[in-house]
Amino acid sequence: MDVLILSRWQFAITTTYHFLFVPLTLGLSLFLALLQTYSLKAKDETVRQECRGLVQFFGVVFLINFGLGVVTGIVQEFHFGMNWSEYARFMGDIFGAPLALEALSAFFLESTFLGLWVFGRKKLSQKLHCVCIWMVAIASNLSAFWILVANSFMQHPVGYALRNNRVEMTDFVALITNPYAILQFFHTLFACMATGGCLILAISAYKMLQKGPAAPAFRKCLGAAAVYTIVGLTAAMGTGHMQAQQIGQVQPMKLASMEALWESASPAPFTVFALIDENKQENSMAFEVPYALSLMLYNRPEGEVKGIKELQEMYMAQYGPDKYYPPVTLVFWSFRIMLATGGMMLALAAAVVFMRWRGKDWKWLLHLSILALPLPFLCNTFGWIIAEVGRQPWLVYGLQKTAAGFSPMVSAREVLFTVIGYTAIYFVLAIAGLYAALRYIRRTPADAQEWRNI
Repeated sequence: MDVLILSRWQFAITTTYHFLFVPLTLGLSLFLALLQTYSLKAKDETVRQECRGLVQFFGVVFLINFGLGVVTGIVQEFHFGMNWSEYARFMGDIFGAPLALEALSAFFLESTFLGLWVFGRKKLSQKLHCVCIWMVAIASNLSAFWILVANSFMQHPVGYALRNNRVEMTDFVALITNPYAILQFFHTLFACMATGGCLILAISAYKMLQKGPAAPAFRKCLGAAAVYTIVGLTAAMGTGHMQAQQIGQVQPMKLASMEALWESASPAPFTVFALIDENKQENSMAFEVPYALSLMLYNRPEGEVKGIKELQEMYMAQYGPDKYYPPVTLVFWSFRIMLATGGMMLALAAAVVFMRWRGKDWKWLLHLSILALPLPFLCNTFGWIIAEVGRQPWLVYGLQKTAAGFSPMVSAREVLFTVIGYTAIYFVLAIAGLYAALRYIRRTPADAQEWRNI
């Protein structure tokens, strides 16, 4: 394997692993802030005590996740200089500003108030303590915003000028108001809400099945988590729809690959299932819904969608000879797995709301809530596969190809060594983090008083 392939694999592995924790940080911090606020507003003292117990309980889960997220995220910063030096040289003026702001205005703020929240529980007033977790939630999402601003430039470059074979920032306001960045941020935020909600749903279901003194509190939390998940999912679907329309304008090749649309069509169908032959550039079999793709993109059952073949010819005329479409099969099925897992999460959350409305505890649904925990992580992962793999062969869309961004002075042996090393370390971290989280979650308070003082 050559340096480019190994470098791409290394970044893909570390990024995928890191993003297992990011959605939970964003989704859990907001849920904790809402839950702690409710504990201050509730008039019933029993409810207030239950909410405080839930805040402390899920706060520990949040801290375990936060620690792993920080450790795995730092590594990515070094990738740009080690394995992607040409990209760092080309993009440094653009990429450096949002990353610096993420560290200065978001991460430091998040870490400071998280420390105050953890160690100031008995030293700060309840209102001030609640303000601390709100600041953590705001700072966490602000951190995500700056990262997505940097990523969105790679998807849709704005506010720049090409000088000396590198991009230089000419308009910072254009960079942070990039339409791609705005939609991507809100889509990510709502997806993170759904991820956090699914985790809380699974843990609450497990604690209900334990039938300990805290079961009544987790029963209430189960319903709240289901509503939280539904809100996140429905909003994510809405912003995802708008983002797909945007992709059709700024990255038509990605959209065509998501649909395995080889030939231009007007109106265009939505392909539910297809057997894709990338060598022959055709689908040997396909189940299509007529007019649906045009309806999704243009809000009317008409309109042309350019196919991969036509776009390939256009890009070759514009950028020179090369392959300008990504691995179509991977992008096509990633999109459908993302849709399927999102739909299953929504159905599960709706079923839990219905169960709580009926005032019953269906054991099969509680068990299903636990088993469904991998769904949001699969949904997020395949969503990012669409975003990043679907952009290929571009590292910075229309400006720098992936093959031109790696470090030429790094050998394949060196990259392979670090790939193996990082994978091994991350495996150990995953086992340690999972063990710590499961051990804590399985802990059952001896009595109601212990639960209230948790």
